[in-house]
Amino acid sequence: MLLPDQVERNAWSYLKEFTDARIAIGRSGLSIPTREVLRFQLSHAQARDAVLQPLDTQKLYDQLEAQGIKFMTVQSKVTDRTEYLRRPDLGRQLADESAEKIAALAASLPAAPDIAMVFSEGLSSIAIQTNLLPFLKVFNAVSGLNVRFSPLIHVEQGRVAVGDAVADILGAKVVVMLIGERPGLTSPDSMGIYMTYDARPGTTDERRNCISNIRPAGQSYMQAADTLNYLLSESLRRGISGVDLKDDQVALE
Repeated sequence: MLLPDQVERNAWSYLKEFTDARIAIGRSGLSIPTREVLRFQLSHAQARDAVLQPLDTQKLYDQLEAQGIKFMTVQSKVTDRTEYLRRPDLGRQLADESAEKIAALAASLPAAPDIAMVFSEGLSSIAIQTNLLPFLKVFNAVSGLNVRFSPLIHVEQGRVAVGDAVADILGAKVVVMLIGERPGLTSPDSMGIYMTYDARPGTTDERRNCISNIRPAGQSYMQAADTLNYLLSESLRRGISGVDLKDDQVALE
């Protein structure tokens, strides 16, 4: 014999179709329903996996090569994942040999790039594994910028600010950092993009523009690519970024 449904449902349950957020979960007696407890535990486990699971670099590199995307790999001063989580400051700095490697790249280029393209797994390897290549495909298709891009540079165990050091060595006007964002309980696969004009070591966060929640269930690749394309063109034209540069695309339409 089946027991009747003893979950008291919320009147606003219809709003759940518009968001992945944990809302209108109802209650059973004085507690939340068992299925919601189990869903929470699953989401928590997925978030932990996103942080701790290593990036499958060989698979990603094979995909980049198949698309004809030039890239190189360097490292931050972090030695392992535990240190990465405990020492954010080391993730913001390039290892000495990596700085030398980027300097050699800069010397080999015919001219300094206008835009340095950098990525790191950050706090979600799943985000980069899932979203990096699809986003780059869309961005390359929609970007009409007549500028010089650096090869794609993977900084292993990097934080957002490590891109500043890369841009400084390359002499780039702007750095674009694609990075795995801190997982939410319903979004372990979210990628963020940080764009900074005239980035140098010591650059502070108010000088960055952020495009967040890039993933299949979040901001689409096309939306993010259009926004980045607009911000880059305005940043290069006006010599600004961060709080001085707003996304005015909607106002201009």
